Amino acid sequence: MQSKIISSLLKLFAPILLSGLLVGSLSGCATYSSVTTEQKAVSVVNKSESVFFDFWSSNEKPMQQMRSLYPDARGIVILPGVLKGGFIVGAEGGNGVLLARDMSGRWGYPAFYTMAAGSIGFQAGVQSSDIILLLFSDKAVRSLVRHQGKIGADLGLTVGTVSAGVEASTTANVGADILAFSSGIGVFAGASVEAAIMIKRNDFNHAYYGEPVMPEQIIIDGSQQNPQADKLRSILVK
Repeated sequence: MQSKIISSLLKLFAPILLSGLLVGSLSGCATYSSVTTEQKAVSVVNKSESVFFDFWSSNEKPMQQMRSLYPDARGIVILPGVLKGGFIVGAEGGNGVLLARDMSGRWGYPAFYTMAAGSIGFQAGVQSSDIILLLFSDKAVRSLVRHQGKIGADLGLTVGTVSAGVEASTTANVGADILAFSSGIGVFAGASVEAAIMIKRNDFNHAYYGEPVMPEQIIIDGSQQNPQADKLRSILVK
């Protein structure tokens, strides 16, 4: 009964808090409203380059584990500056990109997504962290591309978390379709990753590629290209 109540509260309050959190984080930027959707999309790609480089260069154990597992990844989601905040009931969210390898192993072009999640507990304040999801199966890639919903249950995927104090070799992470790596301690517990919702940003996709386009056309069909993403694609070649 308690779990049902908590679940209902999350569904009710998380979208409201997340919206307020994201708007509030931008309130100090008077010129933000003048930034075009294309510029926002380009900024997400540029920030994703930096996040991947920082994760790859880090000597922290979780990032060492990421490097060892990376060759087996079929896809990657990079989420720069995911915001977390609230009081008692919290919300998390941020924009990012999904890229996947083709049959020859080359990285394709990015599709844009927003991750949103809610939580309940004793918490206060706002925190920003970077997150990388490694997708270890074509099923995981196609599920994110073709559907929207909770990363775990709704998409039928198993999710593990790797951050300070949580190692990829733990039983809970063996055979996971997705492993989540975060730049902060305890930013995303496994349960909240599985409860996180991935939302397609077709407005960003449209602006970035210059025409209405869906993630499946970008990731599965490989029908879209934008040279501005070539640096990110080259960084992913490890």
